[in-house]
Formats: sequence, C-alpha cells, structure tokens
Amino acid sequence: MDAAQIERLLALVFGIVVGITAFVQLKNEWDVNGLDAAVTKLLLGLMAIGCVLAVLAAVHVLGVRPA
Repeated sequence: MDAAQIERLLALVFGIVVGITAFVQLKNEWDVNGLDAAVTKLLLGLMAIGCVLAVLAAVHVLGVRPA
C-alpha cells in the first residue's frame, strides 16, 4: 500500500464520518431561527458538501485525469 492509497482510504473514512455528523447536526438545526442558526446551517451545509466531494474524490469519481 503506497501513500496515495492510504490517503484515499483516510479521506473516504473521515469523509463519511464527518459527513454523517454534519448531516445529522444540520437536520437538528433546520427548524431553529435566528442569525446564528442561519450561519450554523450555512457552515454545516458547506461541510456536508465538502465531505461529499472528498468521498467522491477518494473513490475516483472526481479528479481523475483522462488517459
């Protein structure tokens, strides 16, 4: 196993763990009103999108160069 495979494996595992946490917290914050809640929702949404992108890159859906 080389360094790139280890890095992809870690990105996959931590992307899934952090992504699930972000989605659960976003679901819990969804009905809360106020400026701080809006900022929290925005940041949690961005974190969830980033985790999805990290997982897609780890499984070679994103970032693959054509041969």
